Amino acid sequence: MTDSERQDIAATAKLVVVKVGTRVLTGPDGLLDFEQIDSLSRQIDLLMKSGRKVVLVSSGAVGAGMGRLCLTHRPTELAKLQAVAAVGQSSLIEAYERALRGRGHHAAQVLLVADDLQQRTRYLNIRNTLRALLNFQAIPIVNENDTVSVEELRTTFGDNDRLAALVTNVLGAPLLVLLSDVEGLFDQHPSNPGATRIDTISQIDDRIEAMAQDKVTGLSKGGMASKLRAARIVTQAGGNVIIASGRDGAVLEKICAGELIGTLFPARGASMPAWKRWLGWSADPQGTLSLDSGAKD
Repeated sequence: MTDSERQDIAATAKLVVVKVGTRVLTGPDGLLDFEQIDSLSRQIDLLMKSGRKVVLVSSGAVGAGMGRLCLTHRPTELAKLQAVAAVGQSSLIEAYERALRGRGHHAAQVLLVADDLQQRTRYLNIRNTLRALLNFQAIPIVNENDTVSVEELRTTFGDNDRLAALVTNVLGAPLLVLLSDVEGLFDQHPSNPGATRIDTISQIDDRIEAMAQDKVTGLSKGGMASKLRAARIVTQAGGNVIIASGRDGAVLEKICAGELIGTLFPARGASMPAWKRWLGWSADPQGTLSLDSGAKD
């Protein structure tokens, strides 16, 4: 089944940002699911053959590292967590490069921290680099640089859903696809027998946010709540977002065919100018504004 609104979005989405989470990329044992990575690479290849360009925001470094190091719980000590990410990131990019190279593409590793997008000069340089990679027909594979990101220094994005939203804004991409382990946003917990997937959400309000019930996992930081926050960023900037199941082996093909899968968050207006997207969501506010009683009156 197709949907006219989705078909219109798909027809104009010549640049697609795809975010895939740890829960999709790893098995229950925490190890990378190489078949899943191959399936995702096959779908990216098909999108590129259809004339689209693709940027992939991929989680999985910490999960892959936990698997390699035989850890069952996500470390809480910062140095250990960053070390696990370093072990896992090499495995992650190696798996993508192998799967994409076999289809005639190159994987380009892009590791970012929040400060990279807060500083205007670096923001523009990242945008130019991503555009150059796309012109080379390479697939930028973006991840947070977990080995140096420190929350106390405000160098962390918090989760890769937000990172994906900011990358979408950097490039002005018309479509962000968030691949999860569920088929979209449901009106109640997806495990409940009566749960129904919501096809389209035009506005994210308190009622919608209350539906975002996340399950606890030691492998990932994100969840449905973080995806709603990402959707709000992109739709307010004039882009579209679809949350869908990454376990569907043809999910990207279906989305780009305008099929009625996942949950669509349509743009809430025209695409914002690039500088407004940076100022609104990437720039780090500095200083304070004080109003005296005269100004208040």
